[in-house]
Amino acid sequence: MNVTFAMFGLGPMELIAVLAVIVFFFGAKKLPGLAKGIGNSIKEFKRGMSGEQPTEKKQAVLEKN
Repeated sequence: MNVTFAMFGLGPMELIAVLAVIVFFFGAKKLPGLAKGIGNSIKEFKRGMSGEQPTEKKQAVLEKN
């Protein structure tokens, strides 16, 4: 099984090591919130690139976070 991520040159063992370091630094309890924040950031970036304006409901959620 020769699976690599060509862009970074990482194999399965390297990915496991990176994930272990992330869990060590952030802790298992904070990872879902971190992932949610990254997802929201990506959505905002895409919305900004397309020029779309957020609706009132989405704006209220964004301001809340």
